[in-house]
This record gives sequence, structure tokens and C-alpha cells, in this order.
Amino acid sequence: MSGVLRSLLVLGAALALWAAPAAAHRPSDAFLTLALDGERVSGQLEIALRDVDVLVAADADGDRQLTWGELRASSPLLAAAVGTGVQLQADGRACTLAVRDLQVHARSDGRYAWLELAGQCPAAPRVLALEYRLLFDLDPTHRGLLRLAAGAQDWTAVFGPDSARREWSLGTASAGTAFRDYLVEGVRHIWIGIDHILFLLALLLPAVLVWRGAGWQPVTRLRPALFDVIATVTAFTLAHSITLTLAALDVLRLPGAAVEATIAASVTLAAVNNLRPLVWRRRWLLAFAFGLIHGFGFASVLGELGLPTGLRVLSLLAFNLGVELGQLAIVLVAVPLAYLLRASRFYRIGVLGLGSAAVAAIGALWCLQRLGIIGG
Repeated sequence: MSGVLRSLLVLGAALALWAAPAAAHRPSDAFLTLALDGERVSGQLEIALRDVDVLVAADADGDRQLTWGELRASSPLLAAAVGTGVQLQADGRACTLAVRDLQVHARSDGRYAWLELAGQCPAAPRVLALEYRLLFDLDPTHRGLLRLAAGAQDWTAVFGPDSARREWSLGTASAGTAFRDYLVEGVRHIWIGIDHILFLLALLLPAVLVWRGAGWQPVTRLRPALFDVIATVTAFTLAHSITLTLAALDVLRLPGAAVEATIAASVTLAAVNNLRPLVWRRRWLLAFAFGLIHGFGFASVLGELGLPTGLRVLSLLAFNLGVELGQLAIVLVAVPLAYLLRASRFYRIGVLGLGSAAVAAIGALWCLQRLGIIGG
């Protein structure tokens, strides 16, 4: 290993350890499921233990490890917060909704408090409204993901600070609303999916360079760089669209933990390839191969959202389109900047060299965390 490469990897690892806590931030999502049977309401709410602590300061000893005893002790406060933050109405009249049980369940991104909910509406509603405001004052990135079932119909919705109230006319399902919601969620997921972004950037950074001899040199014309970008992005898009569709329609699924660990490994391999290129003429092959795995990662998010009955294909298309739009926005910002800076030492050594080393180290750290080898 050359001295320059060794120095880049050391500096990259140091930068990765400094940046990893922020880069590995997990999205704050709560999962709400409600079923309506006449005037009776049942369901459950799953909220991450890390968010429970933010909501009701449940970590009494401050050791950042929420125990079952601490969770049970805070259950009255948690039930009160849910009663205030999740409010249901039937034809303009308030329904009751109370917490009946509390457990802890494991999800792919950590442990969650599982709350059983039960309630009653004054009468079987024609128009149902839900207002969800948990955590928005404390964490504006928080989202509430709802699955609502009433008879043979079901709906999904995403609640945020700017969309805290939703209404449904029972018996109808809006294709326009479903398309909009899933489109927005697709864009949002690619923008908060830092592992997907780092993988894509690691593939795009060398697009404005060419490997000659033992080093990267700037391209002299824009056309080959654009061709490289188009080929890479198209291969990544096609691959993850295939597996996203197969997994979302329950045709093919892979274990979530293995998928997440492989995605992290793909980040590392793509970045290392920039430091010591093994695949540089046809990086689109790398993009396609690992894009298949990234598609299963996108599908896990879509699985948590759910696909509404009767609108499965439309919602799937909208989510995938949102992912592509979010991805395109990243490409349109990153590639022109890379082309303008391609001839500078700052780009080749600082951005491509040190940046790739840092990305490789971050990906390796994520992989070890997702395999359970080290704590996350």
C-alpha cells in the first residue's frame, strides 16, 4: 500500500469516526395501525425507545439505556402524551382512544415501545379524521406512519409538522392523495437515506476523471463524463426498481439485517474502488449489481408504509418515482460541481481521495454495527 493511500485511509477513518454519529442518525418514525369496526376502534402504536425518552424523559438515570423498569415507570406520562398527540374524530365528534397495554418489540433499526390502543366513537362514522402531533414540537423530522382499516377498505397516511391532520370519507380511497403521499415519501427516503446517497456519490465522483497510469486525470471533454453519469445512474435506477417492485409485491424478499449490512458494505467497496480502482471503465456494472440490494432496502421502507388496497401498483409507482426524483436532484447538484472542480488538487486529493477514504470507513463502521459486531 502506498504512503499516500495509507495516509488517506488513516485521515478518512479519523474523519469517519468524527462524522459517524451524525451520519448514522436513524429517522424518527412511529408506526400507527388502527382498525374501525362500527363505532369501535382498536390498534397499536410503535414508537422507538429513543423517541420515548425525548417525549417523556423516561431515562431516569441518564445512562442513555432505557430499561424496561424505566419504561414502565414512565407509562402514565407516555399514555397521556399519546392521548394528547393522537386524537380521533367521527363526523366532527371526538372518539376516545386509550392505551391498554405496553410491551417492547424489536424492529430492524432498534427497540420500540409497543402500545395497544382501544377506543370508541359516538357512532359509526361516515367521515373519520385523525390529528397526529406526537414529537413535532421536539423533533420536526419525526413522522407518523398510519395504516387504517375500515371494513374492506384500508388507507395509509404520513403525518408531519405540515400535515398533522387527515380526513377520510369511509368507503372511498383517493388515488390522487395516495400518489402524492407515496411520491413525497420516495423523495424523503432517498434524501434521509445517507447510505444510499454515499453509495451513489462514490460512484459519481470519478465520472469527471479518467484513470491513466497510476492516477486519476481530469476528462478533457464533457461528453464522456455525461455518458458515464447517465450509464451509472440508469443502471442503479433500473436495478433498484426491479428489486423494489419484486419485494413490494411479495414476489421476492431477503432478510432485512442481511440487506442493510450488504448496503453498508457496498458503500465501502464503491469508495475503496475510487482509491485503488479495480472497476473504472464500467462502473455501471457495479451500480447495477449493488443497486439490486439497495432496492430491497427501499422496499423495507415501503413495507413499513404499507400499500393501500386497490392502489398498490399506483402507490408503488409513485414511491419509486419519488426515489428517482430525489436521486436526480442529487445528481444535478453534484455532477456540475464535480466537473467544474475536476482539474484541481482539492478535488482529486481532498474530495475524491480523502472523501472516499472517509466514506469507506463510515460504510465499514455501519456494516459492523448492522452485523451486531459492535454497538450502534
